Amino acid sequence: VQLQASGGGLVQAGGSLRLSCAASGLTFSAYTMAWIRQAPGKERDFVGAITRSGGTKYADSVKGRFTISRDNSKGTVNLQMNSLKPEDTAVYYCAAELFGSLSLVPDEYHYWGQGTQVTVSS
Repeated sequence: VQLQASGGGLVQAGGSLRLSCAASGLTFSAYTMAWIRQAPGKERDFVGAITRSGGTKYADSVKGRFTISRDNSKGTVNLQMNSLKPEDTAVYYCAAELFGSLSLVPDEYHYWGQGTQVTVSS
């Protein structure tokens, strides 16, 4: 299984970024996909997740600003991030769990990608 995240970068506060994650080696449509982030010196934090059928859940800190979407035909999951804040700075990972239930607990996701750095300057 490979999860390849991309799209990170440096952006000013208030700006936008779109992260993408391409999955291979798994039956993508059977997996709940999540975005999880880790800031320097902090624990991993759940950002949001999307079920096989498109149901979503978000951390309170990103509700109304971030949107997750997926394309089962392409095996991709995206994270549109708007109104970015300096506190959104972190390495963002995509993760997958077979028939997952939108868990907020990062450890419950079995497969992880390599991460992409997002830096928001003030």
